[in-house]
Amino acid sequence: MNNTLLTHVDENDEILGFVPKLKAHELGLLHRAVSVLIFNTRGEWLLQKRAKNKYHSGGLWTNTSCSHPYVDEDVETAAHRRLQEEMGLKCKLKKSFRFHYKSKLENGLIEHEIDHVFIGITDELPIINSEEAEDWKYISESELSRELNKEPEKFTSWFKLIFEKMEKEPVFIE
Repeated sequence: MNNTLLTHVDENDEILGFVPKLKAHELGLLHRAVSVLIFNTRGEWLLQKRAKNKYHSGGLWTNTSCSHPYVDEDVETAAHRRLQEEMGLKCKLKKSFRFHYKSKLENGLIEHEIDHVFIGITDELPIINSEEAEDWKYISESELSRELNKEPEKFTSWFKLIFEKMEKEPVFIE
């Protein structure tokens, strides 16, 4: 993991300053994040399996891509950048919602984020960056729901929250 600076924010997503990534996760400081959900035209979810070498949540299934904006980078630009960097995909994205969560991770780190969630539709197949993801799959919502209920430990904490929110309040995009 590099020494990337994260945007430290308050509960209203107002910037308080910038903090090294590892420090933010060690101390559980609230910071800004982005998550991207890609669907194909059949409505299937595109998931990635995080690379095992990731500093947390390695080997777990999650949303198409996720990251943190760079200093002075807006959340939409960050979403497009990481979708391209992780999955080799470019498509129109629409901001859907944001949510605040705090989750203890398997290695003593803490995710405490205001996560800005973007949605896109494409039938392009990903070309994954093996440093970020080790696998990908398209999956129907009903099958994904079954997998999440049967083996929740195979999914990232934030993705489970995103899926739950999407089930309660479906989001439709053109």
